[in-house]
Amino acid sequence: MKTELTGRVALVTGGTSGIGAAICRQLADSGARVATNYRNEDKARQWLSEVRAQGYDFQTYGVDVRDFEGCGQMVAAIEKDLGPIDIVVNNAGITMDVTFRKMAREQWDTVLGINLDGLFNVTRQVIGGMIDRGFGRIINISSINAQKGQIGQANYTTTKAGMHGFTMSLAQEVARKGITVNTVSPGYIATEMVMAVPENIRNQIIAQVPVGRLGEAQEVAYLVDFLVSDKACFITGANLAMNGGQHMM
Repeated sequence: MKTELTGRVALVTGGTSGIGAAICRQLADSGARVATNYRNEDKARQWLSEVRAQGYDFQTYGVDVRDFEGCGQMVAAIEKDLGPIDIVVNNAGITMDVTFRKMAREQWDTVLGINLDGLFNVTRQVIGGMIDRGFGRIINISSINAQKGQIGQANYTTTKAGMHGFTMSLAQEVARKGITVNTVSPGYIATEMVMAVPENIRNQIIAQVPVGRLGEAQEVAYLVDFLVSDKACFITGANLAMNGGQHMM
C-alpha cells in the first residue's frame, strides 16, 4: 500500500536509541527506506535485533559524524544500497555537562564536534544531490536549552543554538530548490537518559512543565514525519518547540 513517504530514502543520524530510534520507526511506518549510523557496534547490533523482531528493516553504518570523509562514504553507501537520499534528520548528539569554569577543552571539542561539526559533515554530503534533484527535507534536532540556556551546558547549548542559525541560513539558500530546512526543539523527553535521572530530580523537572509530564519520543517523531511530508512544504527556516509549555517564545 502506498503511504506518504513511499519511495523516499531517509538518513537519521544517531538513530539507534531515544528520539532517533522513534523517528526511524515512524518514517519507516510512513513508507520511507531508512538508514542510520552508529558508533557503538554492540549497541547497534542489539537495537537491530530488537527492531527486526518488530518488523523493521533498517540499514546501519558504522560512522562517527565527526569524520567528514567517513560521512561521505556513508552517504555513497546509502545511495548505493537504498537510492538517493531525500530526507536527512540530524539527530546525533551528546552531552558532557559541567560548569564552564570546570569545563575541559576536550569536553568542549567533543560536544561541538558531534553536535555541530556532525551537522555540517552530514548535510554537506547530501545537499548537492538534493539541489540537483529539486527535492529535499532537512530536519535538525535541537533542544529547549538552546532557547533558554542551562547551567552546566555551555558546550551543549552553544551547539543546539548554532543548529537553528544553520537552519535559517541554509533554508534561505535552498528554498527555491524544492528543499525545506527546519529545526525541532524538544523539551524533556522520556528517553533512557532522562529516565535514568533520580526520581526526585525528575519530579522537579516535571513540576516545571505546564502540561504536567515528560514528552514522548514518539511525539517528536510524529512532528518530524509531518515536516518531511508534502503537507509541510511551505514550512522552512522554522524552529518548532515541543516542550509542554516549559519555555515559550
